[in-house]
Amino acid sequence: MLSRVYSCAVVGLEGVIVEVEVDYTNGLPAVIIVGLPDAAVQESRERVQTAVKNAGLHFPRHRIVVNLSPASIRKEGPAYDLPIALGVVILAGFLPHETIEGAIVVGELSLDGVVRHTRGVLPMAAAARANGFKRMFVPEADAGEAALIPDLEVYPVKSLAHLYGHLTGREPIQPYQPSEADSPDPLFTPTDFAEIKGQEHVKRALEVAAAGGHNVLMVGSPGAGKTLLARAMPGILPEMSIEESLDVTRIFSVADQLPPETALIKQRPFRAPHHTISHAGLVGGGNIPKPGEISLAHRGVLFLDEFPEFGPRVLEVMRQPMEDKVVTISRAKGSLTFSANFQLIAAMNPCPCGYFGDSQKPCTCAPAMVTKYQKRISGPLLDRIDIHIEVPRVDYEKLSGDRLGETSDSIRKRVQTARDIQNRRFTNSPDVICNADMRIGEVRQFCKLQPEGQSLMRAAMSQLNLSARAYHRILKLSRTIADLAGSEEIQSPHLAEALQYRPKLMHSTM
Repeated sequence: MLSRVYSCAVVGLEGVIVEVEVDYTNGLPAVIIVGLPDAAVQESRERVQTAVKNAGLHFPRHRIVVNLSPASIRKEGPAYDLPIALGVVILAGFLPHETIEGAIVVGELSLDGVVRHTRGVLPMAAAARANGFKRMFVPEADAGEAALIPDLEVYPVKSLAHLYGHLTGREPIQPYQPSEADSPDPLFTPTDFAEIKGQEHVKRALEVAAAGGHNVLMVGSPGAGKTLLARAMPGILPEMSIEESLDVTRIFSVADQLPPETALIKQRPFRAPHHTISHAGLVGGGNIPKPGEISLAHRGVLFLDEFPEFGPRVLEVMRQPMEDKVVTISRAKGSLTFSANFQLIAAMNPCPCGYFGDSQKPCTCAPAMVTKYQKRISGPLLDRIDIHIEVPRVDYEKLSGDRLGETSDSIRKRVQTARDIQNRRFTNSPDVICNADMRIGEVRQFCKLQPEGQSLMRAAMSQLNLSARAYHRILKLSRTIADLAGSEEIQSPHLAEALQYRPKLMHSTM
């Protein structure tokens, strides 16, 4: 008699309910899996047979057909081991069909029947609740992740025998209960701004960037502190809301990059890929598309050190995600969209030798070499970066002094105050989180200039040859500076500070 167990697949960042049907058919003993399975799913035949035997149960000596429905969705990964095994156990008559009604089952089986970690449990749990399921059986290691979804009973399963004991009523499994012990260690420990000597104007620029979610490019000689400043950036970003934490956790779960024993990511991500990364590694891709670094940096910081050393194709594919805050990956079988609302912090030397414009060490590069090096960053990409800041060499007196600068916590309080202002401003625009996310309509409404500011902007447009995109980005940046100052209107000093953050590279005319 046909048995039916419900499981779940992950397509992009969303879960899709999968019906696992198991039945006998005529022929020699074998297990046949249909429904567009990949190699990992096909291999579950051997894992399931051995796990059922080692759980103390009899595996039927029949020809068994397993159908994974809907057949139009490709099934990948070992998450179907447990539901297939459970379907076989029910088919063999060891369990009644009613024991698994209204439940989702996911998990990879080892040969001894132990249930192992499965990626993507959070979107699976969200799909289970959205489709009316009340219970979910998951690997014990993933129970905390699934329990983030409310109104869903999550049962942590240690092994197939453990689950069998629960369903027969001999050894009931208690639903998972979150505790304070589930709070994980942070993904990344940022540097405190107080430990960075000098560079006060750069710290100010990063404060403005954190307050409004703006992109930053730092240009300076080797050893000036660009990387240190970038690594201090997460320490001044505002805390994530629960919705933002769930968004980030979902992406890390699908990418199978959740830290061990971490149910919910509470700290904003900081991703720093090496410049040898491929464009698929950065924006996502593969035969079955997976999130890339820009999606893993969602709601956090993407730090690209040695900016010109990244391949031209790698850099140019970022242009669309920087504007739309999502990345769409198209394949012959369809398109997938991943979230990519990241804050770009880039760092570069001004020339190949690194000392063009340095106050102490002369540059050894020919002017043509400097221009060629800087032109590796295209004008359209530079136009999408709001803040361009020079990072000069720090002198001995500041480095050797005992005086510490302002702490990250105090800067963070000002950033949080500015973000609170923006949250109230964009109450009726749920897609807009901060000033950098504003569309043209919001810019027109919230970034009005006074007559004096209009005159300054008119002169800047003419002298700096600003594009329309640069015009709107300056207005957004001015709005953030005004928010930090607690001003409801954009004053001329706010606009002037925003204008000084325009590009200063040799080949840039924007």
